[in-house]
Amino acid sequence: MVKVGVVLSGCGVFDGSEIHESVLTLLSLDQQGAEAVCMAPDIEQMHVINHMSGREMEGERRNVLVESARIARGAVTDVAAVGAADLDALIFPGGYGAAKNLCDFAIKGPESSLNPEVERLVREMRTAGKPTAFLCISPVIAAKVLGGEGVELTIGNDPDTVEGIRACGGVHVEKSVTEIHEDTVRRVVSTPAYMLGQRVSEVAEGIDKAVRALLSMV
Repeated sequence: MVKVGVVLSGCGVFDGSEIHESVLTLLSLDQQGAEAVCMAPDIEQMHVINHMSGREMEGERRNVLVESARIARGAVTDVAAVGAADLDALIFPGGYGAAKNLCDFAIKGPESSLNPEVERLVREMRTAGKPTAFLCISPVIAAKVLGGEGVELTIGNDPDTVEGIRACGGVHVEKSVTEIHEDTVRRVVSTPAYMLGQRVSEVAEGIDKAVRALLSMV
């Protein structure tokens, strides 16, 4: 069975993984007969957000790996323990945790840095010629790691994020929420998901296409 790493960044759109995107990714992988290997870094979240008010919860601390276990029903591994040899493909759901916890793009933009274990794994996958997919805001991770190669990505059309991707060396391709972009040279798939999506059904369509494209590259 094809093994696909699913890199989570916590639990909740404003400070972790976008839950709809994560579950839709897991559902599509299962429907295509692939095995999902959920993982996350064992680090503290940048901050904790009250998802009703949108305000930071002062003084509260949460762990990215522990919070990701909520989505993975407990079956989650520290990303530091996973290498490209363990996987056939890799996918990153979105949510602001991808830009706050897996890297700090949300704060520093093109000058951001990546979690070292996340960066290591993406580089290992690229060196091994194994495909990766990035949903929603997570293409900024690919831009940081693979921008020097001119990786092609889509996050939809948000001007600031597009400019950030270009500043990292990436090439942005505008797409709608139900569309994907395939960089067949770098073997990278991306789709805008909730960077554009207003309805879960249209986000699901784009994610399912991305998963199918990812698996076709294995």
